[in-house]
Amino acid sequence: MSLKRAAGFTLIEIMLVMVLLALSSVAVIMTMPKNQNNEAKDEAVRFYQLSQLLSEDAMQSGRDYGIDVSNHGYRFVVLTQDGWQEIKEKTKYYNQVETPKAITLVYEKGGEWQKKDRLFKQDKLFSQEDLFEKDPDEKKRKPPQIVVMASGEITPFTVSFETSGEHQYWRVVATEIGDVKLLEPGQELETKK
Repeated sequence: MSLKRAAGFTLIEIMLVMVLLALSSVAVIMTMPKNQNNEAKDEAVRFYQLSQLLSEDAMQSGRDYGIDVSNHGYRFVVLTQDGWQEIKEKTKYYNQVETPKAITLVYEKGGEWQKKDRLFKQDKLFSQEDLFEKDPDEKKRKPPQIVVMASGEITPFTVSFETSGEHQYWRVVATEIGDVKLLEPGQELETKK
């Protein structure tokens, strides 16, 4: 009588192979680069929500606010008697925001001023910029690109959140009537006719 040994793998051998495959797949996933489009989406959603919140805050408080946009971030300012100043109140919302280095912000003015069939040229009214400046030593902070007024109006704008190396970008667009929209890559603003 001879016992035949069954051909195949034991349960422990199969389990060991499964553990090794799981560990190697975790190692591969951890070393993969992050999807930068998700970062751009997150930053665009954040800017969209903060601009909505700022608009509501302006209407409730009766104060005019602004947003200064740079290539890698933005900051919030308020209009005071001394001109545009950074918001001094300690809040968790209106702090200066720096975006990740892979994301670039591009600000564009919006609205009717871009149309070519204008009545007047877009040149400066006077050749001297500071013709009516009171004191040459007194330099006030430049006004922000985006102004959010207490009346609910907002400067028309487009802020694009571009990811380096990709041609798709998320956009936050404000229209002349104060609507702020978040647009996905490839999505266009619907205009009513």
